[in-house]
Amino acid sequence: MVIKVYIATSSGSTSIKKKQQDVLGFLHAVKIEYEEKDIAANEENRKWMRENVPENCRPTNGNPLPPQIFNECKYCGDYDAFFEARENNVVYAFLGLTAPPGSKEAEALAKQNAESS
Repeated sequence: MVIKVYIATSSGSTSIKKKQQDVLGFLHAVKIEYEEKDIAANEENRKWMRENVPENCRPTNGNPLPPQIFNECKYCGDYDAFFEARENNVVYAFLGLTAPPGSKEAEALAKQNAESS
């Protein structure tokens, strides 16, 4: 499974650029395989992203802004959802991936499972 991050390489928004760098930098640092999909240079990517962000996750005005994160075709969330998952040490669950052994997320899950047994 490949994580797909929809970005805009030619965005004039500093905020969007920082959010994109934050997501991509984190994925790179923890060695999660990902693919960048540029919506600024590729109309197909833009169209696909806009059509596949769920209705309840879209802004009330306008179109969803990058970065938008998918696991293959399954929508994971936007930057705010990613940031919250990272803060709560549940990024792998957010991305629909299995946390690697020894990671904070895997240890927390193991502890949770042990407590519920």
